[in-house]
Amino acid sequence: MNASGIPYAPLRIDFVSDVSCPWCAIGLQSLQQAIDRVGDEIPVEIHFQPFELNPQMAPEGQDAVEHLTGKYGISAEQAAQNGEAIRARGAQLGFVFDMGRRRRVYNTFDAHRLLHWAETEGQARQLALKRALLRAYFSEGRDVSSHDVLAEVAGQAGLDAERARRILASDEYADAVREQERFYASQGIRAVPSVILGERLLVQGGQPVEVFEQALRQAAARARAS
Repeated sequence: MNASGIPYAPLRIDFVSDVSCPWCAIGLQSLQQAIDRVGDEIPVEIHFQPFELNPQMAPEGQDAVEHLTGKYGISAEQAAQNGEAIRARGAQLGFVFDMGRRRRVYNTFDAHRLLHWAETEGQARQLALKRALLRAYFSEGRDVSSHDVLAEVAGQAGLDAERARRILASDEYADAVREQERFYASQGIRAVPSVILGERLLVQGGQPVEVFEQALRQAAARARAS
């Protein structure tokens, strides 16, 4: 609250990311722990925005190692080493990466359509779905392009699974997702996670909790001074 006892408006956080991005899972875990640290001192509202790492990915997906070695020009051994580093970093934050089960890379456009819908059901529902999708892919090795899987995960997140199936069977929210993708691309977002606090401060990558905490305090101070 301010000096007059009026509660501060929540700090808007736009979390631009993909559900097949391991550093996005790490970044979200880190951000949420930073939010827990600041507590009621800085109320926040998180909005998940779409970004596709592989928008041209075929429906059947691609072997994960083949994808990583081809896209980034690294060896299978380097891919394995990177995966172990990601697994260890996730473990420190309480997120489980099972790299042995994440065998394929999938198209994530339909997952983003469901996330867009989930936001209309409330921020808590969108957050629950985002976390559930990250777990489904990275911890359970599930196909997050499958409509059956997506509907099931939506139900697990407290959303209407049948409504999710109807959305997936249509083009609903497709234009809205593409519009948001174009917007963030026009703002220079080329890598994820890109976390925009208070519509002014940008933090990129799976940063440590301390970095996100500092950014939250800085963004909140800017917002309250304006």
